This record gives sequence, C-alpha cells and structure tokens, in this order.
Amino acid sequence: MGTFQASRGFAFIFTHEGRATLEARFPFLVPYLAHVLDPIHATGLLPWHERLWGSRRERPAPNAFYLNLLLLDAGRGVGRHIDATLQEPSGVPDATPRHVSVLYLQVPERVRGGELRLLQNDTPVGEIRPREGLLVHFRGDLQHEVRPFTGSQEGATRASLVCEQYAFPPEALARIPAFRIQSKAGFAAYLDHQREQPGGGSVGTLE
Repeated sequence: MGTFQASRGFAFIFTHEGRATLEARFPFLVPYLAHVLDPIHATGLLPWHERLWGSRRERPAPNAFYLNLLLLDAGRGVGRHIDATLQEPSGVPDATPRHVSVLYLQVPERVRGGELRLLQNDTPVGEIRPREGLLVHFRGDLQHEVRPFTGSQEGATRASLVCEQYAFPPEALARIPAFRIQSKAGFAAYLDHQREQPGGGSVGTLE
C-alpha cells in the first residue's frame, strides 16, 4: 500500500450520485471533473487490440471516486504502492482503480527530481516529470512511486489532484457514500490561498 507519511492533504469520496453535491460545494472543481471523468481519456489505457477492434464485452465504467489533494514538501516523496483507498468502504478486499488521474496544480521552479515512476511487477514501465497543468492517466493496477524533489526555495510545496476511479458492481457500490469529505481541512481555502499569493503563480490549468 506504500507510505504517505511525507504527504499531507485532504480528500473526498463520491459517486456519480454525489457528484452534483461535490460540484455545488466546490464549483471550481466542475471543469476538472468534466475533463477527468470523461471516458474518452481512458481509451488510451486499453489493450491495443481493444482500441483497434473494440471489445466483445463492454467494460463497466467507473462509478466511484476518491479525489485527493496531495501536498509534498521538498525532500519528500511517496513510497511504492498500488492505490486501493476504496477497498475498505466497498467491502471488496482486492479492489483497485480502473485508472488513476493526476493533475499537477503547483510545481516549484528549478527543482530536481519529483518524477512519477510507474511499475508493473516491480519492472519500470514509465516515468513522468511533473509540470504545472500536466494531466496524467495511468492504469490503476500499476505500482507507482514519487521521487523526492530538491533544489527549490525553502518551504516550497508541490500540489497535485489525484483521482482514483473505480468500477464496482451494484452491491459494492451501495456501500460507498454518495459524497463524503475525508478531512476537515478546507480544500477550497487552500486553493484560494494559493491563488492570492503574490508571485505565487497559477494553481494549475487543464490542458
């Protein structure tokens, strides 16, 4: 499951039923969710033969989501793991996301490291160097880790939005809350604060 001791942030659990509640409370998330939850962006993660000729059976679309604002300080990383946050609330012990989407909101300038490494059975299959506004999708069954970043000014923080997207059968979906805030921290307040910082730059745009 990896280690997140070096990270901090706050999160939401929601389903399609609860999406409207999330968007009503945090309207600045509307364009992000519209983009990230669009099924078209997951087609590139399908096996090549399905992309060319389609599948004999339809794959269930994601219907439950864990959205996390991940904050990392300089010198900190995230250990190797496979996302499985909704295993416990769903009651499905081997549940992993259909796919994971990461939007980099804030990346300090002139840093070294901080790459997102993707692995399959401990074999590296990809590495992404973060930059503000970059949106990455990867298969939810892949191991991944985040290397620490260095070389930034003191107190620098990197911020990203991570959305784990799960496809549950009806009985498991019924156990997932339609909308739940996982932390008392003010998600909107954090992003508003970042926007108001003089010279703080953008908190990220979709591309």
